[in-house]
Order: sequence, then C-alpha cells, then structure tokens
Amino acid sequence: MPVTSPAQAAAAKPDYAREARWADEVAPSVMVGDAVYLDMPDRPHVLALYTKASGAPVGAAVIVHGLGVQPDFGVIGELRGALAERGVSTLSVQMPVLGGDALPVEYTALFPIAGDRIDVAVHWLAAKEQRPVAVVAHSLGAAMANAWLARPEHAPVVAFVAIGMGVPFATMTLPPVLDIVAERDLAAVRSNAPLRALALGTSACSSTLKVAGADHYLAGHGADLADAIVPFLVRASSDACR
Repeated sequence: MPVTSPAQAAAAKPDYAREARWADEVAPSVMVGDAVYLDMPDRPHVLALYTKASGAPVGAAVIVHGLGVQPDFGVIGELRGALAERGVSTLSVQMPVLGGDALPVEYTALFPIAGDRIDVAVHWLAAKEQRPVAVVAHSLGAAMANAWLARPEHAPVVAFVAIGMGVPFATMTLPPVLDIVAERDLAAVRSNAPLRALALGTSACSSTLKVAGADHYLAGHGADLADAIVPFLVRASSDACR
C-alpha cells in the first residue's frame, strides 16, 4: 500500500460538499431500511443506512462501500437488503470521499478519517442491536477497514468480511475473516490473495471464497454473497470462534 507522509495525512480533507450531495440524492430515495445520521469526529450528520433484520435475528454488520461512492451503491445496496432478509441487521455508512477526479492512491490519506467513522458506526450498531457486530467491506472500503483493524485500539468486532480487497492484511491480530475474491477481480486483489490466505493460516474460523463468473463490482451477486456471509457470521459468533 502506498505510504502517506504525516504532512499529507494532516492536509487530507474529504470533499464534504460531495458527501452532502450524495446524502441529498440517496436519503429520499431509500427503498430498504432507513436513513440515519451519525456525528463523526471529522464532521456531524454523516449519512448511514440502517436496515433492521427481518425474521429471527442472527447478527449485525456495519457495511463499508468502496472508492468515491455512497452507502447504497452497487453491490453494497444489494447486500444491505439481502443480509437483512437473512437475519443480519446492517448499517451502511458513508465513507469519506474526494473529488471525482481523485486517484485511488490519494484516498490512503483519508484512512484515519475512515477508521474513525467505522469505529462510530460499530459502536452505534452494537448499541442499537445489543449484540456483537461484524464489518462487511468492499474494495477500497475493505482496505479502509483493514487499516482500521490494525489500530492499537478499535471498536470490537466479531468478524471481518473483506470483499475484493487489493492489499495484504495489515495486522495478524484479526477477528475471524472471510476473504472474498471474484473470479475476474482486479489484478491487485487476485495477486495479494495468496498472502492473505497465508495470514489466515489453518484457522477453522476464517476462510476464503471465490465467486465464479463475477468481476470486481459483483453486480447481481448480492444474494449469493449474503448466502455465504450469513453462515460465516453465525459461525464466527459461536463459542468455538471466541
């Protein structure tokens, strides 16, 4: 992962106007779940989408989207509903974004802010649901969550689902992990998959999953992903994995 200097990190500032436009566009059109607003360390009133589990609840998960988008975008929007239908309440939270012409490498400087937001979201959902929380993250969002898990202190999570993550794990102190790679994923995701598998070792509580026929964006695969994620979360929450 590219290294960001302290000066660059200090100067990094999300495009809050762009975030506000996303919120103005997304919140009124939400068909599944409810728009809520969380006060974050970097700014108040950050959009998140809360979807209560239907039927018997089996878990809760904070969902983290990828580069420069919003918390109902693409497969993230699919997962919000599909997981809730299978008993997992979700909170999909707006990550910090840059301008539309920003390069992916520039987002590295926003990882501290992203980590703060994930922390707040995990605490909020754990209090709301009164149960342990997992993190389910896609693409750059998975890299953000990965960096957050490497912090000396972070909100406790029961599991980490990394979907299309293009970097190795940032720490060996991991909760149970489900590492998901699409068959036609980005080169960085596929090339780093062996390193991630090595880090997981032979843990009975962690595993990898290859999604046949899918590309990095996994459009149309939300239900299939949820079918794999829910049993993993149930197992990760069991006494055998604690």
